[in-house]
Amino acid sequence: MLPEPVLAFLRKHGLAAAGEMPPAVALSGGVSSDIWRVDLHGGAVCVKRALPRLRVEQLWEVPVERNRYERMWIETANAIIPGVAPRVLAADDAGCFAMQLLENHPLWKAELAEGRADREFAAKVGNCLVRIHAATAGNKTCAAKFDTDRNFHAIRLEPYLLAAGRVHAGLETQLRELAERTARTKLALVHGDVSPKNILIGPQGPIFLDAECAWYGDPAFDLAFCLNHLLLKGLWVPVRRKAFLQCFDVLAAAYLAGVDWEPRADAERRAATLLPGLLLARVDGKSPVEYLKADADKEFVREIAGRFLRSPPSTLAEVRAAWFKPAWQRS
Repeated sequence: MLPEPVLAFLRKHGLAAAGEMPPAVALSGGVSSDIWRVDLHGGAVCVKRALPRLRVEQLWEVPVERNRYERMWIETANAIIPGVAPRVLAADDAGCFAMQLLENHPLWKAELAEGRADREFAAKVGNCLVRIHAATAGNKTCAAKFDTDRNFHAIRLEPYLLAAGRVHAGLETQLRELAERTARTKLALVHGDVSPKNILIGPQGPIFLDAECAWYGDPAFDLAFCLNHLLLKGLWVPVRRKAFLQCFDVLAAAYLAGVDWEPRADAERRAATLLPGLLLARVDGKSPVEYLKADADKEFVREIAGRFLRSPPSTLAEVRAAWFKPAWQRS
């Protein structure tokens, strides 16, 4: 059953009738929000409400105001590329918003888990991402709307880079410097959680979900964050590691081809230096990926990440080349 404030929200915005008691099902998979499928008389919708404390093992508290910025990211992205995110139906800055329920679209993570590596789709992800960044680059109005440094620090920089630094004292300085550089780089609208678990395979291309980390800052973070997952999923599905690396290549190439707000080499260099920090964070930060179980895989991530944090790469290809190492050499 829906909590009374959520039901009141739906009635206030005319999505539910005054006496309507719609059936609702809590959707699984999220750690940061309550999400429901609500079957209204007018059709099913998705309702999302941010949590003040995330459902992870370590204590991780974040501002619930991120819900409003997620909704605004969706609206901004859809204005740039119609259909690149679910359509917002109603919003309440106090903590809820309702959006289009998208069914029967495969989740990119599920496709990768089955070993299906679609290079054309990966290129579309890179292309859509860079179009959003290019359209918002240097936009002072957008920068003011998404002045969310506090949120981004709490949701991304602290639990990822800084938390990993507390585990690896020998790398703490490098990880802190990465966090500080990222925090002060203000160039374009960032999604902040560009992961295959947050991308649906729509009929026209990728549909981005879960923009709770929306922030006006360093677009290289989005590129590195997504590429990070393609590397890690090559350990999860080792027989498809080469195919996932090909997705890595085409996504990066499609993205970098659209960078027009700064020299492409500068954007690539920041993404390349962020990548090892994010790799380490998904093993030893506050939100480790759930699918890396083997100690050998975790040690491989730590070894590669440590190497490049101590000697930063200039290109994404350097990290990619180090990653393509036969499993028998890692045993």
